[in-house]
Amino acid sequence: MTLEQDIARLSTVPLFAELATDHLRLIAFSATRLELPAGRVLFRADSKALSGFVVMSGEIELSRGGEDRVVLGVYGPGTLIGETALFIETRRPATATALGDALVVEIDRTLMRRILTEYPEVAQRMHTMIADRLMETVGDLGRLEGRFDADPH
Repeated sequence: MTLEQDIARLSTVPLFAELATDHLRLIAFSATRLELPAGRVLFRADSKALSGFVVMSGEIELSRGGEDRVVLGVYGPGTLIGETALFIETRRPATATALGDALVVEIDRTLMRRILTEYPEVAQRMHTMIADRLMETVGDLGRLEGRFDADPH
C-alpha cells in the first residue's frame, strides 16, 4: 500500500474519521507497518499494551483462553484494535491472531500523545467522540438493567 492508500484507510477508522489529511499523513508516516503471515500472533492476552493497531488488509481474530479458546470477534480493514492503549496504560484483554496474511499499522501511545499535544483541536474532537461513545454505552447498559436478576430465587 502507498502512503496515500494508508491515509485513505486510516480515514475510515471512526476515531480518526474527522482528522485532517495532514494529521492522517503524520500517523501513516510515523506508524510501524507489520506484515503478518497467517497464524501469526500480533499480541497475547494480558500482555502490556503500548499501542493500537489498524487493520489495513486481511483479518485479525481476537480470542481468549487456551484449550477452551473463545473467539471474541474477527476484524477486517479499517478496524482499530487496542484503542484504549493509545490513551492509557493497560493490558491486552485478548490474543490477536492473523487469520490469513494481514497488514496492520501500529500506532504507539507516544505518537498519539504527540498528536494530541501538538494539535489541541484534534484532542478536543477525540475527547468529544469518546465521551459520546461512553454515554451511549452507559445508556445501553441502563436499557439492560432488570434483564439480569442478581438473585435467581
